[in-house]
Amino acid sequence: MAGLSMRSVAAALGTGAASLYRYVASRDELLALMTDHVMRELRPYPAGHDQWLDAMVEMSRRQLQLYRRHSWLVDVTQQSPAFGPEALAWLDHCLQVLEPVTASGRAKFEAIAMATGVTTLFARSELASQPALPPIDSHAYPHVARAISADATPAPTDRDLFEDALHSLLRGLLS
Repeated sequence: MAGLSMRSVAAALGTGAASLYRYVASRDELLALMTDHVMRELRPYPAGHDQWLDAMVEMSRRQLQLYRRHSWLVDVTQQSPAFGPEALAWLDHCLQVLEPVTASGRAKFEAIAMATGVTTLFARSELASQPALPPIDSHAYPHVARAISADATPAPTDRDLFEDALHSLLRGLLS
């Protein structure tokens, strides 16, 4: 994304930057259009069913897959969230899924935002090329070192941390 500029896009299209400005006013507008375009990939949305929680986790799982396909999206959505037609359609579907929940509209918006944040965090973590923590000095940080070493060889599990985190978050916010 660092190399994306109006000039580089115009060059790739075989035109001048001035010509491009007739259609797109700025790099930010271009990024917003790109973001909204790739959000079409979230369609078709999962059919609504009795289990709002499962439907919301599925929506988040699809969002995580979108971030995997378009790694640039992780940074762009954090810098300037865009609400074009596709983003609004996705948000509208999330609210439709949450209709059976008796929480306030504000609580639903907050839950959607938090689920999106958790999904973005998981995507960013997957994309990171370095370990989350550097080697820890056990004398300076004994509690951190002990917690890390205790989890160094976790027992095998079928547990899905992404799904568990979203279930806990959404239940806590909306139940």
